[in-house]
Amino acid sequence: MSRKQLALFEPVLLVQALTDAVKKLSPRAQWRNPVMFVVWAGSVLATLLTLAMVTGQIAGSALFTGVISLWLWFTVLFANFAEALAEGRSKAQANSLKGVKKTAFARRLRAPRHDAQADNVPAAELRKGDIVLVKAGDIIPCDGEVIESGASVDESAITGESAPVIRESGGDFASVTGGRAVEAAGDVDVLLLDKTGTITLGNRQASDFIPARGVDERTLADAAQLASLADETPEGRSIVILAKQRFNLRERDVQSLHATFVPFTAQSRMSGINIDNRMIRKGSVDAIRRHVESNGGHFPADVEQNVENVARLGATPLVVVEGARVLGVIALKDIVKGGIKERFAQLRKMGIKTVMITGDNRLTAAAIAAEAGVDDFLAEATPEAKLALIRQYQAEGRLVAMTGDGTNDAPALAQADVAVAMNSGTQAAKEAGNMVDLDSNPTKLIEVVHIGKQMLMTRGSLTTFSIANDVAKYFAIIPAAFAATYPQLNALNVMGLHSPNSAILSAVIFNALIIIFLIPLALKGVSYKPLSASAMLRRNLWIYGLGGLVVPFIGIKVIDVLLTLLDLA
Repeated sequence: MSRKQLALFEPVLLVQALTDAVKKLSPRAQWRNPVMFVVWAGSVLATLLTLAMVTGQIAGSALFTGVISLWLWFTVLFANFAEALAEGRSKAQANSLKGVKKTAFARRLRAPRHDAQADNVPAAELRKGDIVLVKAGDIIPCDGEVIESGASVDESAITGESAPVIRESGGDFASVTGGRAVEAAGDVDVLLLDKTGTITLGNRQASDFIPARGVDERTLADAAQLASLADETPEGRSIVILAKQRFNLRERDVQSLHATFVPFTAQSRMSGINIDNRMIRKGSVDAIRRHVESNGGHFPADVEQNVENVARLGATPLVVVEGARVLGVIALKDIVKGGIKERFAQLRKMGIKTVMITGDNRLTAAAIAAEAGVDDFLAEATPEAKLALIRQYQAEGRLVAMTGDGTNDAPALAQADVAVAMNSGTQAAKEAGNMVDLDSNPTKLIEVVHIGKQMLMTRGSLTTFSIANDVAKYFAIIPAAFAATYPQLNALNVMGLHSPNSAILSAVIFNALIIIFLIPLALKGVSYKPLSASAMLRRNLWIYGLGGLVVPFIGIKVIDVLLTLLDLA
């Protein structure tokens, strides 16, 4: 999700922003911003008054009015400059990607072999179906699929990601993000996080075969391996490998078996194989129990105890059954990511509730939830259960964020307020989400929330500073400006400004200069720290509220002293 970083003040961007700021002085451009249009209108009026005073049409100080009009124009110009600079940085990001795309060259292979002769052609000439050779450190010239091998590559022409990344066959890493969704993430107070890949490392491996009473371990391992031959998931492959390592059960040729493989679905929650009048299934405890009972069998108490023991250790139990006979349990072990508990503690400080979503049974889910430090969990989750949980939180007035990658996640993604779909997921999931993650990393949802919080903090901090700044300015200049007419106001002239003219001019100059000083803060953003809403409010009030009150008093007084020394007011 990251993008190539620009320096805060690139010389080229500054020059372009100054040019655009002048262009934005037109009435049509100013009309789009009502606040600055009022300042623009005041600048025009002050300029006309200055000209009238210079020509003697009306009485008054042409110098004072002229300086006021000049600084009012500076105020409009500086505001235009800040807006143009922000726009210029965004355009520069997009243009840099387009520029790389135009200048990139590709090694187009004449034959579908990595050792075939290659022609160097511009990336723009590549067409669908072309096979391109990309070496380590090269720029990825266009969107495509890795069909062989892997390497550290520069895909900035496609994603804007400046750092080289590891890519290998089977991946597809294009990305689309929604800016409004990122902003909305700042208000999220419930995170629904998949256990696998987000909270745990996501590479569950078969660690043990635990046979039922009266079944030897080799029989269980053989049935488990058969049920997993067509299972291309890491868990399925690990079962095949464990059976081979433990009992030297060689992986059989799938096609020669003339078997029917039963794929896993979110509804059945089991998979398996039908071969030689044998019906072998492996799956979750509840799914296998229903399968056994529907076939007239009985779920053994000793297997129930083995399932509970595996789950209490934080592993995931899969039950293997042949027909209506339960053969035993496979233990799948996963590892909780390092540092994830501390991250959840930070989210808790911010008032965000974390909920782990898993297909595991309640005992396994409870063990992993306790180890990871999440606030709640949803075990044996089905698409309907996820959707119901989101609606329940939304009915309580909460904003919900979640990640997903499958078609069965699409209804829940569509219902969630912030939905991050994995780019490696299905098209239905991508269309249901309002963001698609570049690296298919579910942990990015936490980063999105952090970015959203920073955006809200920056906006709130600038608003707090601006309000406090305006209050302080008026309190500083009104007593001095009207003291001659209302002597009682002298008691409030705590700053001892030189004269009414000096007070007004100092405030106008300060108002223009403060825009320039706030540009870096607006572009870079306020530094983010995980805090509760009340602590964040107190912090902003102390730093930006108090700062907004103090800075105008100091700034206006300094400008007043300089104007007095220069005899300009």
